Amino acid sequence: MDEVQTRVQKSVNSMINTLDKECLRKMQYDMYQCSSKCCQNNSYSLDQVQNCIEKCSTKVTSAQTYIQNELQMFQDRLQRCAMGCQDQIRDKVGPSTSETDMNKHKTKLEKCVVKCADTHIDLMPGLVKKMKETLNKS
Repeated sequence: MDEVQTRVQKSVNSMINTLDKECLRKMQYDMYQCSSKCCQNNSYSLDQVQNCIEKCSTKVTSAQTYIQNELQMFQDRLQRCAMGCQDQIRDKVGPSTSETDMNKHKTKLEKCVVKCADTHIDLMPGLVKKMKETLNKS
């Protein structure tokens, strides 16, 4: 099961790195350039500079929130799938279930969870594509 968790985590990390390199870094660069201009404007008051900097960071903040929300939805879907596996096995186990049958059920549970992980890992390229399109439109 640790191997499955590691594969999912690697896939998520790869997605985050792709989004960072292909979308977020440009946004962050633009944000810092914009913020720098705010600070260079000597006619601005302290409040005006702060408001200007906040306005510059809006796009990055929105993008980060979007990514976090998408990741949370992905994680929730994966968790629901794994819980469905547990429910299927729980329905088959009773107080008189033998140890041999319990081991069979445990194996079925692990296979089901691995299938959930594989299915969700396979969804990542489409999710990355959708997220990149959304982020690039911002």
